[in-house]
Amino acid sequence: MDDASIIELFRERNEQAIAEMKRKYDKLCCYVAGNILSQREDIEECVNSAYYEIWNNIPPDDPNDFRSYLCRIVRNIAINRLKYNSAEKRNPQFTVPIDEIAETVPLDDDKSVSDDALADAFSRFLRSQDERHRNVFIRRYWFGDSLSQIAELYGMKEKTVATYLFRTRKKLKAFLQKEGYNYE
Repeated sequence: MDDASIIELFRERNEQAIAEMKRKYDKLCCYVAGNILSQREDIEECVNSAYYEIWNNIPPDDPNDFRSYLCRIVRNIAINRLKYNSAEKRNPQFTVPIDEIAETVPLDDDKSVSDDALADAFSRFLRSQDERHRNVFIRRYWFGDSLSQIAELYGMKEKTVATYLFRTRKKLKAFLQKEGYNYE
């Protein structure tokens, strides 16, 4: 079943929508959550929470890209679960990518810039990059893959992956500064 049909089932409040979404995207959702969380129970709970959230959000939400919409919700729930699980302790598997990208995200203490505007700027930047750099960046900072996983996936050395990421973060920061984002 295609995504538009699944979304239509959600709009009709047909419970078959959840079954179809699960059939089509369960492995992807578990993969996204599994790159952030280590406990199988937490992963399953996170994915189920995402399904419940989508059931409650469509309608009124009307996602253009259902797969990305679903992954974003799973990822956000998994990150919140990780924060909850590790209140004082840190999980180095996922905090490393967050720490790496944190220097690139602009300061906005007064919340004058919306998260949507910043996300749009990130998307425009990534679309301007060549496919390999974009994919490496997304694998690291969206899916939470390790350097070794990315290197194996793209037939590269870990050092090359690290260099790609460093240069892309540097370009992203320059791009965001040109867009008027504050780094002071």
